[in-house]
Amino acid sequence: MCVCQTMEVGKHGKNTTHAGGRGVLLEPFIHQVGGHSSMMRYDDHTVCKPLITREQRFYESLPPEMKEFTPEYKGVVSVCFEGDSDGYINLVAYPYVESEALEPDDVPERDQPRRKHSRRSLNRSGSTSEHKEEKAGLACDNSESNQEMKSLKMHLHSDVPFQMLDGNSSLSSEHITYNPWSLRCHKQQLSRMRSESKERKLYKFLLLENVVHHFKFPCVLDLKMGTRQHGDDASEEKAARQMKKCAQSTSASLGVRVCGMQVYQLDTGHYLCRNKYYGRGLSTEGFRNALYQYLHNGIQLRKDLFEPILSKLYSLKAVLERQASYRFYSSSLLIIYDGKDNWSETYMERRTEMRLKQVDISLPESLQDGSSTESITFQPKVDVRMIDFAHSTFKGFRDDPTVHDGPDMGYVFGLESLINIIEQMQDENK
Repeated sequence: MCVCQTMEVGKHGKNTTHAGGRGVLLEPFIHQVGGHSSMMRYDDHTVCKPLITREQRFYESLPPEMKEFTPEYKGVVSVCFEGDSDGYINLVAYPYVESEALEPDDVPERDQPRRKHSRRSLNRSGSTSEHKEEKAGLACDNSESNQEMKSLKMHLHSDVPFQMLDGNSSLSSEHITYNPWSLRCHKQQLSRMRSESKERKLYKFLLLENVVHHFKFPCVLDLKMGTRQHGDDASEEKAARQMKKCAQSTSASLGVRVCGMQVYQLDTGHYLCRNKYYGRGLSTEGFRNALYQYLHNGIQLRKDLFEPILSKLYSLKAVLERQASYRFYSSSLLIIYDGKDNWSETYMERRTEMRLKQVDISLPESLQDGSSTESITFQPKVDVRMIDFAHSTFKGFRDDPTVHDGPDMGYVFGLESLINIIEQMQDENK
């Protein structure tokens, strides 16, 4: 049982009582499509993740012009395990109290053992979601050997089913209510937290802006940016592993690779998902096809998204080219748009209306190119955000011994490749 301080959290998230106090019951963030640390939902506007000191300090020292392209940093909370009356394990957040909670990087990276994970689940009984994860090649942690570990209660809510595309690109027949990668990360994170120390009761988590909050049906593309992924402090073994991954993927040829995505399909009302293993195996042409799939809603290519995405990417590129000595090793770029907005609703309404009239209608030209008509006068909402700064650095940051000259050209190269591919796609689909 947790020994957290009994302090008031406030009106965030789902409150849970503990020893007379109030905490926030954390839930797996259902729209996490990449990464390895579990993102947790704190409230509608906020997510949290295990704190790494370098990443926290980087958020605190961001140049003002970069803040448009990063999640807002909201502080720190203490997180602990709590059991409920049904025998389930929950993660609960409380206000951070200095010197009580530890973060993962209190143990040097090179001293942390690499853990192998089995395919067994933390859930109380077998489920279709477990079967789906195995079909998709996703491994789940096993903490059942720990007798005190009881089932993890999932608080996952989505009005839209998710479908995982396996390695053969065939659609799995089973529908689930979360992106399977989010559950995978959550299980692994919980297992790591349980196994690191019997004595540790509290953990520090970063509070960050939920960047998909403003989207009803967020389509998310997670891109690992740059031609190098290991930080300056990486061990020789880790550096070699990361260089091999880059050399064998589009990180080397394009400076960018797919780490995960979910895209809402208008024709089925489902999300389609891809994970990082899919992205690692893509050729340059495969990357282009993945990008095309991300911009396709199951009915047609969202050509109205080209301009707003390109505008954001050009702006970000200009900002990063002015950041001398900055390196964003292993960071990702999120591209986000709404899979069901005014454009799609108008189209679906027209198609339904014409069906009722038994009229065969194709998509009007005014909708094909995304331009406005008398009834459509909106600009699609698009967001581009940099995330994951656990290996970032710049001159004078935390007395880092390695100082780099000029902007991060590996990252800029990735942006240029992305821009070029989207521009080519735009030209081909005029």
